[in-house]
Parts: sequence; structure tokens; C-alpha cells
Amino acid sequence: MAGSKLQAFWNHPAGPKTIHFWAPTFKWGISLANAADFSKPPEQISYPHQSVVACSGLIWTRYSTVIIPKNWNLVGVNLTMAGTGLYQLTRKIRHDYFSKTEAEEAKE
Repeated sequence: MAGSKLQAFWNHPAGPKTIHFWAPTFKWGISLANAADFSKPPEQISYPHQSVVACSGLIWTRYSTVIIPKNWNLVGVNLTMAGTGLYQLTRKIRHDYFSKTEAEEAKE
């Protein structure tokens, strides 16, 4: 049973013998690096960088659901990219627009 599932995975059109497997697998590095930056102070987050990560993730998630062969690894990595990018943008926006500055706190 396990041998037939492994063989089916190996011979799948998006399996490890194709670029359709390896490109999204290595793309996980971008998502992991972005998740590692969750501990970064919001001042160091870049609007352009995180906007590109989020938009790229959203656009390619849609694309990866309509291509043939279906590539769930690609769907997953792009959803993760979109999620991490949107989370980082949320952190940056909350810091820049919704947090009190030290000067404002001193006045109170």
C-alpha cells in the first residue's frame, strides 16, 4: 500500500521528478524567512517588500488553483506567503498609524 502511494507521488505530473515540485518547495524558504521576521521590530518592516510578498502570494495562489496539473504544494506556499505578508503589513500599519508615540504619552 505504502509502495503504491509512494510510486504515485513519484510519478505524479507535479511530483519530485519535475520543476513543478521543486520550485514551490524552495519557495517555502521565502515564507519561512518572512515568518522568522515576526520578531523584528515594526520600524524595520518595509511597506514595498511586504506588499510585494502579499500580492505575489495572492496572485499566484489563484493561478496555482487553475493550472494543470493541480499543485497543492504551490497553493500552500503561496497562501503562506500571502498570510505572512499581510500579517507583517498589519503589524507595520498598526505601529505607524495606531500606536501612541512617546511624545504623545508624555503629554498625558
